[in-house]
Amino acid sequence: MKILHPICLSLLALLLLTPSLSAEQAKPNFVFLLVDDLGWGDFGCYGAEFYETPHIDKLASDGMLFTNSYAACTVCSPSRAAILSGCYPARLQLTDWITGHKRPHAKLSVPDWNMRIEHDRVLLPEALKEAGYATGFFGKWHLMPIGEPDFDEHYPTSHGFDVNVGGREWGQPKGPGRYFSPFGMPNLDDGESGDFLTDKLTDAAVDFLDTEADQNPFLLYFSYYTLHGPIMAPPELVEKYRNKAKTFENSKNEFLNPARAGMVEKLDDSVGRIMAKLEERGIAENTVIILTGDNGGDNDRTTGGLRDFKGFSHEGAVREPLVVKWPGHAEPGSTCDEMVIGTDLYPTMLQIAGLAPRPDEHLDGVSITPLLTGAETTLPRQSLYWHYPHYHRTQPYGAVRHDDWKLIEFFEDGRLELFNLKTDPFETKDVASKRPEKAKQLLAELNHWRDEVNAQPMTANPDWIPENTKKKQRQKSQQQRQDKK
Repeated sequence: MKILHPICLSLLALLLLTPSLSAEQAKPNFVFLLVDDLGWGDFGCYGAEFYETPHIDKLASDGMLFTNSYAACTVCSPSRAAILSGCYPARLQLTDWITGHKRPHAKLSVPDWNMRIEHDRVLLPEALKEAGYATGFFGKWHLMPIGEPDFDEHYPTSHGFDVNVGGREWGQPKGPGRYFSPFGMPNLDDGESGDFLTDKLTDAAVDFLDTEADQNPFLLYFSYYTLHGPIMAPPELVEKYRNKAKTFENSKNEFLNPARAGMVEKLDDSVGRIMAKLEERGIAENTVIILTGDNGGDNDRTTGGLRDFKGFSHEGAVREPLVVKWPGHAEPGSTCDEMVIGTDLYPTMLQIAGLAPRPDEHLDGVSITPLLTGAETTLPRQSLYWHYPHYHRTQPYGAVRHDDWKLIEFFEDGRLELFNLKTDPFETKDVASKRPEKAKQLLAELNHWRDEVNAQPMTANPDWIPENTKKKQRQKSQQQRQDKK
């Protein structure tokens, strides 16, 4: 037997070690950009013409754009929890924005739902942190049990983030200046009078990149307060878009709100600054950028023609832009028509990072990595689900999208709506009465899923006051006030 010289053995050992060292050094960074109240038609790459988004459009041209991406809920807190946990809001029993609307005399009682993500769950930032990632959170959190004893136990830093800038219980800016300084947010420099919130959060995010670029792999989780109200933008941008609106040919029925257009431009500037910093630090090619939203825009003209908007049960409330740039893997300028949802992003990022999946955690997520690489054009899944046992602009409802079919069940009266999104993407033709067997099939599937995830049902409200009775009471009260005059 031939015996290797000790030097040869040392060289061999070094060669064997090299791949693991290289893999560690090459572990990808993540920039996750989550936009509040983002309409499907708010970006140029999704058809917007009034709003100007050159940096976001460039991001889309550098990566993959999804045409059938969904938020897990029609409002914010549940969607955010679903992204972080990889679980449907119904499974978490966190099913409304915190703290939700109060309708004490509605026909149905809202269940005793959860206003926090429980600590026994390993969230996305915690999983990445265990793998050596630095984790930074910037912006809107809105996942804290307001008024509960454990309130202080649910800041971002209690759920896997090393850094928290701006994250608190607020669902929108509530500082003295709202979107302008002073902001009243944790660890965020108020700056000077007139400073804009999106700019200041971006300053902090860029500082985080400077700090971490040469050290650990990182997760930069930038959860924008924009485009949530109050609708405010720097005066020069409001003036710019006010002038643009005067001569703009609005052939697509876009939302020509100058202040909101200014907010979109500031968002786009932020994305551009982050992309520029990644290039400056030489880490752009090893950084995955994901950009999406938490629910639809807050106006029916922000949805690119989709029906309804935030707080409703139709497509405009939950269909969201999703753009993913993964250098060297996702083909630049590519599009994907497969159905994906916020719960999918947790297992996707684990797989991109070369980490083992956590199927006991991201129970409702499916990695979309094969779609990004082009290895597959479909996922091993046919259906997506929604459960909203609350009152908002919509009546309480549940929904399932199975391939091209979408069924909506309204809980108060059991009414069903059925749409074929392939032939009717704007949900103009309810065919539930024409296709009763299809509606019955999908309702059975929806009921089975609710049982599987232990979705909380609504119950009859003993304090219900029918709408016509409430109307009569209001009229009587008004008459009494008039009689007293």
